[in-house]
Amino acid sequence: MNAMADVRFLTAHSQVDTRFDPEHGVYWAFMNPHPRPCFNTGLLSDLRGYIDSIVLNAGTIRHDGVLHQIRYGVLASKVPGVFNLGGDLALFRHAIETGSRAELICYGEMCINDLYPWHRNCELPMTTIALVQGDALGGGFEAALSATVLIAEESSRMGFPEILFNLFPGMGAYSFLLRKVGRRTADELITSGNIYSARQLYDMGIIDVITPDGTGEAAVAGYVRKHAKSGNGRRAIEAVRNDVAPITREELSRVVGIWADAALGLEERDLKMMDRLVRAQRRASVPDLGTFETNVVPLQAVGAAD
Repeated sequence: MNAMADVRFLTAHSQVDTRFDPEHGVYWAFMNPHPRPCFNTGLLSDLRGYIDSIVLNAGTIRHDGVLHQIRYGVLASKVPGVFNLGGDLALFRHAIETGSRAELICYGEMCINDLYPWHRNCELPMTTIALVQGDALGGGFEAALSATVLIAEESSRMGFPEILFNLFPGMGAYSFLLRKVGRRTADELITSGNIYSARQLYDMGIIDVITPDGTGEAAVAGYVRKHAKSGNGRRAIEAVRNDVAPITREELSRVVGIWADAALGLEERDLKMMDRLVRAQRRASVPDLGTFETNVVPLQAVGAAD
């Protein structure tokens, strides 16, 4: 079942496929990036178009000739076993080699132009959901964290490998984690370089719903049905959460600046590690970091939320 809003944003070579389920007003965006399952600028632009189509139509969509209210936006992936493997590391390396802070800032701003409104539920009476079915690394994990609700299948894995090449995830990871689980856990997740299982992240309070493999879409449907029964109250609580502990656009932008400056400080050995991760992105797999690879940290070793 496929439908388009009155504003048609997708191009012939789109990296985002959409679907609208009218029963509960669920508007899906399935990432299908190429040539690598990372956040290239084309994917970022398509996601911005998807978000703009929601905002510019005041949260409505025309389906089968009928105007519907969008109550839920869902970000998912069409790449088997992969949600998203993160930032465009090849672009990062080129910008670092040429000393182009402007290119790094431009890329970071494109990312937060997508993540910030998504985190804010597009300033509409709708709820954003991330469905992770597979691996979400770096920026992929950030994108999942930006949603109001994070649903993941049991075998999904997530983590931030950036510290392994002497950098950090600079497009919202710290802000999202700080609000959700506190400083100590945020620091541990970002500085460890570890890849975590869905079960561990659920026990930490990072994943909201965990579901058996192959049941992700059914889990979204189940969550939506439950949420919709008290949707008015639940969305009010979501708005309160964003007001009491707000993440501002300016905060995210300042962090992008820190990230860009840190990236320009990387040395050749750091760039060689980045190259290994680029090759892993091309294979659409969790990176084989050899002697650098770390295991999932035992839950008791992770700091409790502040």
